[in-house]
Amino acid sequence: MSGDRRRVLVIEDDHALAKAVANLLEDAGFDVEQRHDGESGLAEGRVGEYDAIVLDLMLPKRNGFSVAQDLRAAGVHTPLLMLTAKDGEWDEVEGLEVGADDFMHKPFENSILIAHLHALLRRHDRGRPQRLVVGPISLDPLRRAVVAYGRDIALTPREFALLEFLMERANEPLAKTEILAAVWGSGFDGDPNIVEVYIGYLRRKIDAAPFESVIRTVRGIGYSIRAD
Repeated sequence: MSGDRRRVLVIEDDHALAKAVANLLEDAGFDVEQRHDGESGLAEGRVGEYDAIVLDLMLPKRNGFSVAQDLRAAGVHTPLLMLTAKDGEWDEVEGLEVGADDFMHKPFENSILIAHLHALLRRHDRGRPQRLVVGPISLDPLRRAVVAYGRDIALTPREFALLEFLMERANEPLAKTEILAAVWGSGFDGDPNIVEVYIGYLRRKIDAAPFESVIRTVRGIGYSIRAD
């Protein structure tokens, strides 16, 4: 193995898919180890030195939620990308709560998987994420907690990602295309008006009368979250 190649552990019970992912990652410059059930994946994740773990949700012997939770309880803070064939934001909620750092639904484009993995590694390399504060809104990326006007706000993973992106680029007018690429991914081919829908969800949750919404519509461009 080359000393400067990143090491990735793939825990996936579908042997064909695990091999395909391993081949993809190796072609992208990673060294890859595979495990095919939750118990052996957990054991390897606890003792192996990996730069990232790609973890399937539905595994024999121990599911991905349990593996992630026990890895974090054992003090393993390796960046963790969770995969699932199930489609539902509450799976993402539980996955993030037990320690996953990112979430992808099967089937996925190869390029998107590589992009997510590289982004995960970049965030980890930058170190501990900082709490964001914009006006009356604060967001803690580690605790995945949001407070608005002194109230704890419960957000879905997509709402959280949208708010985090807006706060990271506070006071900048952001086009819907930028928001879609950052929050839904460059491979999203659905209705771009989904941005407007989720902006509405956020406003209903974080706004407080009689104050004007901190998320402003920028005519002809998109949206901006402002600190003033």
